[in-house]
Amino acid sequence: MAEQKRDYYEVLGVSKDASDADIKKAYRKLAKENHPDLNPGDQAAEARFKEINEAYEVLSDGDKKARYDQYGHAGVDPNFGAGGGFGGEGFDFGDLGDLFGSFFGGGFGGQRRANPNAPQRGESIRQSLAISFEEAAFGCEKAVTVERYETCETCHGNGCEPGTTPEICPDCHGTGVVQVRRQTPMGVFATSSPCGRCGGKGKIIHQPCKECHGNGAVRRRKTIQASIPAGIDNGQTISIRGQGNAGKNGGQPGDLLITITVRPHELFRREGTSVLCEAPITFAQAVLGAELEIPTIDGKVKYNLPEGTQSGTTFRLKSKGIPALNGRGRGDQYVTVYIETPRNLNRDQKEALRKFSETLSDGNYDERKSFFKKFKK
Repeated sequence: MAEQKRDYYEVLGVSKDASDADIKKAYRKLAKENHPDLNPGDQAAEARFKEINEAYEVLSDGDKKARYDQYGHAGVDPNFGAGGGFGGEGFDFGDLGDLFGSFFGGGFGGQRRANPNAPQRGESIRQSLAISFEEAAFGCEKAVTVERYETCETCHGNGCEPGTTPEICPDCHGTGVVQVRRQTPMGVFATSSPCGRCGGKGKIIHQPCKECHGNGAVRRRKTIQASIPAGIDNGQTISIRGQGNAGKNGGQPGDLLITITVRPHELFRREGTSVLCEAPITFAQAVLGAELEIPTIDGKVKYNLPEGTQSGTTFRLKSKGIPALNGRGRGDQYVTVYIETPRNLNRDQKEALRKFSETLSDGNYDERKSFFKKFKK
């Protein structure tokens, strides 16, 4: 009777709010532990295995699970018109196919395989492309050469010599799979494997196309124009639809996926849409101020350096950075200046520097004055 059955959640050892993944995980673990082939002669294990499968058949089905949650066992009892009780035959063991394949030489009955003659999308091709810092910033057009499979123009992709057609495999009837069923105390189990006669293709080609040797596609070298968008960064990938390998059985071709490598620049670095660089200045420029010529990705621009600029100071050049990839605005350029100490001074220069130094006091050096004040404490 239905009321004598254990709660299905209790059977699988999961809570009522368990996810589909948790339910499947618990089912696989318990089914493996209690499978009759792993517990020969153990009737208790066989009974548990049947109970586990009954619970999973309900809890893995959204409609049945909803009825069970609302009405209990009566909601899925066929005697109440709800249907869905476990009866051995007709149960889909597809979820256990990969788990017990090694025991049975294939998946359980009910495991579905894709029709080998249905349209299949072609595989995508991955390619890398190196571009310069400026090309990444402003975008560019690049010719990319790829090796790809294209639909054979002689046989139009069916693999047969013109004037002939493939034969539907009489063993698997075009499915590419053959099944062997066997009766067990728990019901009918089936093992499936690729058809040996057609090699899992579902069809037999008696006269292969001489151009593609029956493959339906030929390998060719193709040069494709790729538009690299402005603002692309190192490691990002662009996709060119339909430029990958040809599909099968009339399926759409795959895509060409191009991963960008940006070559380092001798002056600039990039952080997001910002451009960073360092610029040397002289002691005199730092003290007196100066009009500097600063390189940017747009060319040189003028910047008025204020008097008393300290080494390590960073200033911003607005909208001189990288264009945003979405086309909305540009980043800024940040320039850090550092004072380059002069070398190889002659005698007169050194004497002039000593005299100049004698005219200075701690009042001319805020940071030096603060440092020694702290040191005295």
